[in-house]
Amino acid sequence: MTGPDETRPAVALGFIHRAVPGALGADGPTLVLLHGTGGDEQDLLPLAARLAPGANLLGVRGKVQEGGLARYFRRLGEGVFDQEDVMARAAELAAFLPAAARSYGFDGRLFAVGYSNGANMAAALLLLQPGLLKGAVLFRAMLPLTAPAQVDLAGTAVLISNGQSDPLTSKERAQELSRVLSNCGATVTTKWQKSGHGLVEGDLTDGATWLGWHCGASQRGPADS
Repeated sequence: MTGPDETRPAVALGFIHRAVPGALGADGPTLVLLHGTGGDEQDLLPLAARLAPGANLLGVRGKVQEGGLARYFRRLGEGVFDQEDVMARAAELAAFLPAAARSYGFDGRLFAVGYSNGANMAAALLLLQPGLLKGAVLFRAMLPLTAPAQVDLAGTAVLISNGQSDPLTSKERAQELSRVLSNCGATVTTKWQKSGHGLVEGDLTDGATWLGWHCGASQRGPADS
C-alpha cells in the first residue's frame, strides 16, 4: 500500500490519479472525482472537501487527449460522443476503480462526483457497469449513450445538478438522462441552478446536502426532488 496522499504514475494502475484518505476512515465512503475537459486528477479535490467532509477521495485523470486537453472519452463534435470509445473507456475505468480502492484500503462505498465530461463518464459507468457505484453526483450532465441497455439500478441514488441556461447541456438532454436512469430503477434527484455551464454555490449546497444524506459524510437532511 502506498502513502496516504500520493499521485501515482499511469503505469502503476492504469490511470494517473490522486488518493486522499478521509477522517471517516477506510470504511467511510469514497468519492471518485471525474473532472471536466481540460482538467486533471486534482481539479475536484477542493470541491469534494466541501461536498463530503471526511470522505476518502480518489481523483482520476482522463486518458483521452483532445487538443492537448484531458477527457474520459472521444467525441465527434459538441455533444456527439464516440459510442464505441465511451463503452471501452467505461470498462477500463470500471476495472481500475475497485483495484485502486483496494490498494489504498478504501473499503467503503464508491460515489462518483463528476463535472461536464466527467459527469457524462459517471453516467456511462452507471449504465454500463451497474453495481460499481452506490451513487453519483452529476454536475452539467447529459446522456452519453444513444441506445443504453436496460439495467438494474435499484438501490442506486443519483443527483443531477444542471444550469438553466447552459449552452452546452440542454435541459432536454439532462431530462433524458434522468428518465433513463429512473426507468432503470435509480432514485434520481434533479436540481436546476440559475447558471450556465459553470458551477455555482447552489451546486455545492445541493451536492453537500444530497451526499450528507446518501453517504453519511455530514449531518444534513435529504435534498428536495
